[in-house]
Amino acid sequence: MSTESESAAATHGYIDDKTQYLQRMKRIEGQARGIAKMIDEEKYCIDILTQISALTRAVQGVATGLLDDHLKHCVLDAAKLGDDAALAKIQEATDAINRLVRS
Repeated sequence: MSTESESAAATHGYIDDKTQYLQRMKRIEGQARGIAKMIDEEKYCIDILTQISALTRAVQGVATGLLDDHLKHCVLDAAKLGDDAALAKIQEATDAINRLVRS
């Protein structure tokens, strides 16, 4: 069974920046491994917290970039169609923003 997100994969707003997002996520993976190593090596707490803060900012940067792409492409395209599709995409974006704000 295919979902809307699977069937519309080629039309996602982030597709033009996919390579950049993947590169950023690989750097984030490296940061997370580095933090785990710092803990394993019993590094100073504040140094670990500093790295966690940098990791958090990096993840938030990816999230806000994806949200921006979603608004500029998916929501805008749905708004052009009007009716329930537009309202659904706006609600979807609102829900995503709420999740980001709570995190």
